[in-house]
Amino acid sequence: MPSKTSSKGEAKGHIEPAGNPIDTYREHVAELLAPIVGIPATDITPRLQTTLSHDKGDLMLAVPSLRIKGKSPGDLAVEWAEKFPSSDLVDHPVVSGTFLQFFYKSEPLMKNIIKTILRTKQAYGSNPRLGLKDPENPSLGKKTIIVEFSSPNIAKPFHAGHLRSTIIGGFIANLYEIAGWNVIRMNYLGDWGRQYGLLANAFELYGNEEKLEADPIAHLFDIYVEINKVSAPEEETIKEKREELKKAKEAKSDTTALELELSTLEAESTNEKARKSFKRLEDGDPKALETWRRFRDLSIDKYKKTYARLNIHYDHFSGESQVEKFRMDAAAKRLKESGVSEDSEGAVVVDLTKDQKTKKLGKALVQKKDGSSLYLTRDIGEAVKRDEIYHFDKMIYVVAAQQDLHLAQLFKILELMGHDDVAKKCQHVNFGMVLGMSTRKGTVKFLDDILRDAADRMHSVMKGETEDQKENQNDKDLQRIKDKYSQLDDPVATADILGISAVMVQDMTGKRINNYTFDLMRMTSFEGDTGPYLQYAHARLCSITRKAQISNEELDNADLSLLKESHAVNLVRSLATWPEVVQTTLKTLEPITVLSYLFKMTHMLSSSYDVLQVVGSEPEIKKARMALYEAARQVLNNGMRLLGLSPLQRM
Repeated sequence: MPSKTSSKGEAKGHIEPAGNPIDTYREHVAELLAPIVGIPATDITPRLQTTLSHDKGDLMLAVPSLRIKGKSPGDLAVEWAEKFPSSDLVDHPVVSGTFLQFFYKSEPLMKNIIKTILRTKQAYGSNPRLGLKDPENPSLGKKTIIVEFSSPNIAKPFHAGHLRSTIIGGFIANLYEIAGWNVIRMNYLGDWGRQYGLLANAFELYGNEEKLEADPIAHLFDIYVEINKVSAPEEETIKEKREELKKAKEAKSDTTALELELSTLEAESTNEKARKSFKRLEDGDPKALETWRRFRDLSIDKYKKTYARLNIHYDHFSGESQVEKFRMDAAAKRLKESGVSEDSEGAVVVDLTKDQKTKKLGKALVQKKDGSSLYLTRDIGEAVKRDEIYHFDKMIYVVAAQQDLHLAQLFKILELMGHDDVAKKCQHVNFGMVLGMSTRKGTVKFLDDILRDAADRMHSVMKGETEDQKENQNDKDLQRIKDKYSQLDDPVATADILGISAVMVQDMTGKRINNYTFDLMRMTSFEGDTGPYLQYAHARLCSITRKAQISNEELDNADLSLLKESHAVNLVRSLATWPEVVQTTLKTLEPITVLSYLFKMTHMLSSSYDVLQVVGSEPEIKKARMALYEAARQVLNNGMRLLGLSPLQRM
């Protein structure tokens, strides 16, 4: 709501309960500047930016950005500062070269921000209006976004790329949800192809019902490895025979016996049996379909349990198998009829090198020589299908940077074949690789293994039993650690949450596109900017709350004007920017934007405890400080939940 200016020239303002409190300050300052500058307040508001450090103010205006002619920006800054009226929300502006710096007045800031946080609780930082189709007409409803993420291959290990996609995708889905969008979380499984013929045959040879029921993902992977041990040498032999046949033909020797031998090897090979098995599946053979569905359903049930540990759920488990053949045929037909695709040595390609603008996208293969469709054709059909079913306003693919070319080709081909309305709504959110991850059986690492290793390490840290603790901690500190451990109701569950937090925060530390090294020791430390540190910061605030024994009613009625210390003022200035951080993150889709804020805020908290003590303070000061800490805990809690973490109350 716009600020009002009294007849005495003093601006009156208050913070709106919803949305971004900083926007209210922007509007307030802009309204006071408008008559001085001589342009509408709406032109000034977007130019008022938050600062990177509080010593430069809370809001800052770059005078040149308004493009006012006639005087130098420096002279204008001095003139506008002199004419700026008194305000009950901001101090008189400070001139810094061609910039005007605005500092919030402490007392109204304290009351407005702390009371807003205590009232709105989990909703603080969210802004449902952002997700409306038309904010001026809410009856039109919410915008819809599909976030496709994780997307593992059934019967193959849930590798590090899937882990990153899961964590980042879950975060992006949460982000759009608190921005008021209708979010559809989708998991596009790798659940189709010749490998399922291979898997069906493997189960007949090596399958174990008990192991399948107990851990379908691991058992299917194990039998897949076993049958590949058989097929790999077979394929090597076939390859050698083909080379031998080629040389014999070049030498114009009699190849009858060699051709018969090769034909027999191919016909009796494990891969040929797998091809026939998958053909039965494609043709709708009831037994083949039943086996495939069982593998798929059991795997999804297992995945759901693992995802739940990461606070992730899906609205729809899709997959390659769900793209109907008629959709792929329709895509291929439309590509041909529109002249987008062309024949190339028996195969069908889309040559994007012909246009200078798309030359770097190369040639995209959409159909093999044998007429079988490829991922690209399937993805085209799936994208169009989703648009028909969900009528989405935006769709995000959270996929590794190795697939940059594939996604760029997909979006461009959708546009060229007449689905530019779909292509414009699609976005690829990419990420770098995980390096140095330890392995299971020397080759792969399952997600459950990763989480278990992290939980085991955290459990040892909590008990004070790690080698570095024994070397670097004295007996008194180790005993204190063990005493805290003995007070936990369920230390194993706590260790699991800490381990998951460690893995997730390490993944989100740094820009998405950057590679990072998986470091179990560093990520499970309580020192530095880690997941366990964030959990410790939250648990410590919860501990202060328990010891203070102050009711919510007392907090609501606390005299916040008593919070005069610079530590308190700066902490509240930080809390005020949380909604702004969320809005910025909607533009960057970078988890580090949120993490950096939370770490900076918790460091401020840590330095405040000695100055702003609660227990032992005067009753009214105690209430005011506790209101401040509860507001900080709520913001930390909101930020952690946005990241997908489960905030601990004790540890």
